Amino acid sequence: MKGFISSNETADQIKRELSGQEQTNQNEEEQQIMQNPVATMSIKGYGSIEIELYPQMAPNTVTNFIKLANNGFYDRLTIHRVEKDFVIQGGDPNGDGTGSPTVSAINRSIKKGSIEDIQYSINGEFTANGYNNTLKHERGTISMARSSYGISELEEEGYNSAGCQFFICLEDTPSLDENYAAFGKVINGMDIVDKLAEVELCEAEEEYITPSKPKKDIIISGIRVDTKGVDYGTPEIHEIFDYEKWYKKYYFGIE
Repeated sequence: MKGFISSNETADQIKRELSGQEQTNQNEEEQQIMQNPVATMSIKGYGSIEIELYPQMAPNTVTNFIKLANNGFYDRLTIHRVEKDFVIQGGDPNGDGTGSPTVSAINRSIKKGSIEDIQYSINGEFTANGYNNTLKHERGTISMARSSYGISELEEEGYNSAGCQFFICLEDTPSLDENYAAFGKVINGMDIVDKLAEVELCEAEEEYITPSKPKKDIIISGIRVDTKGVDYGTPEIHEIFDYEKWYKKYYFGIE
């Protein structure tokens, strides 16, 4: 009979519809699972910058950044370095490029200032250090700042010296590729980054030094990361390298 559907056909159709719905639900769940965390960096007097983080490329770096950010570590710190056509850099508790985080910043069970609250750093997740991180230092890329001691014996120590300081590229900078741990990219607010790159700078103390310190403090009101419901845990860390101690021993034999 025209238009008639047998019970078997009806059952088959229902199965197909249910199967299709299950597949749709599965795809939606997979899409949610695959969503990357997004950091919102609020800059006092300027606005907000949204940064997508890529844990698949630099998992421990992302975990460390999330932990610091969501524990309020970056609140009221500054963007202390601005180099036009290169980078803006911030996240230093000392505000001058010399600072590192301490364990209490990622572990609230550790009392701030206690003997256990040591300064720490993380391994550099980039190609030169044995990690398969293919992120490029393009305009808008966020990456970890680290030390470079300029001594071959200390190459590994320099590679693994990042802790909390980050920089955002103002232009494509391929010279940084494979040597710094890129871990995300600005997806909203690059106009804010560009405004920060135009601030007035202090005069350099030495003629051969490029001016980079803003005359007026650029305050990070805070950074918070939406993890999309994923618990990224606690980062793997190690005690920072004591360069001063190494220097005294290496050159003067002082323990």
